Amino acid sequence: MDEFESLSHSRWECKYHVVFIPKCRRKMLYETLRPHLGEVFRRLAQQMESQMLEGHLMADHVHMLIAIPPKYAVSQVVGYIKGKSAIHLARVYAERRRNFVGQSFWARGYFVSTVGRDE
Repeated sequence: MDEFESLSHSRWECKYHVVFIPKCRRKMLYETLRPHLGEVFRRLAQQMESQMLEGHLMADHVHMLIAIPPKYAVSQVVGYIKGKSAIHLARVYAERRRNFVGQSFWARGYFVSTVGRDE
């Protein structure tokens, strides 16, 4: 039997496949940001009591498998990760390139799908 996470009154296993893109599908994720973004996403997920199980940074989009406790909405966690990572990118890389615009680095939406027991 798999190990489930637990809160004070519940046991849970909530995993989500999340995909989001940079604004205008900029192709710079793979080139310069790839080594740094993985650790940034993991740290931000931990701050929201979530766990990033897998992640893939493609040239123009991000895939992640993330376990989110039921006390947080998926939109709340994804919004937090996208917002804080955009601020981090603006602070670290704004001096090198002018088109890092902070809070509007990521596009507005995202794709989410639940991951069932079979996967």
